[in-house]
Amino acid sequence: MSDKPAILITGASSGIGATYADRFARRGHDLVLVARDAERLAALADRLRAETGVVVDVLRADLTAEAGLVQVESRLREDRRIGVLVNNAGVAGHGGFLDQDPAAAAALVALNVTAPTRLASAVAPRFVQSGTGTIVNIGSVVGLAPEFGMAVYGATKAFVLFLSQGLQQELGPKGIYIQAVLPAATRTEIWKRSGRDVNALQGVMEVGELVDAALAGFDRRESVTIPPLPDAGQWSAFEAARIAMVPNFAQSRAAERYRASA
Repeated sequence: MSDKPAILITGASSGIGATYADRFARRGHDLVLVARDAERLAALADRLRAETGVVVDVLRADLTAEAGLVQVESRLREDRRIGVLVNNAGVAGHGGFLDQDPAAAAALVALNVTAPTRLASAVAPRFVQSGTGTIVNIGSVVGLAPEFGMAVYGATKAFVLFLSQGLQQELGPKGIYIQAVLPAATRTEIWKRSGRDVNALQGVMEVGELVDAALAGFDRRESVTIPPLPDAGQWSAFEAARIAMVPNFAQSRAAERYRASA
């Protein structure tokens, strides 16, 4: 058993989650892997145990179901070895807003919004009590770009970014590190599941490169990591413009441009 904090990763059976598991195992961290596909989880766990010698626990859970969420919440509250939560599980939408089935949209919100919120809420009090801990939330650049035309999916990822930044403001001073990772198109199974051909997309990043970049940001303790963004100054300028607006929001009168002229 490692003396390093254990890592709980959701959506760990493939893609970004499985790659995070591989990278953290090679750093010497024990793992708790969460996903619905027990067979694939078991195969990944067996490989990582054999290759790295770390302890790997498998937790089969459907995070869109109450029972699954409660199961993972309990593990996060009770297992004091876990010092890092990687909220990776997610799903993408298919088609425009008018094409989406309401039930599918609700399931998307449940997995992309409700699950990471509840899991962060389960582990945060324990992290604060100990004065240390990390929550990594996997968002998307789509949450910054309504022009991409993925309204519900983009809205869930905008939520993930805001949640991460809000938690960093609240929990950062208590010793907790929060990282939001914003990938662009990445070669994972999420595209096939949403009915899209990843080979028809431009600028698709390989999953290993994405996770390695995210971990570079993790090591630097970045609050927001955007692996495909070439110019970090653009994000800094974006944030500076947003922060400059904040003091102007507290006004007792509507802005002059909205008041009818006398």
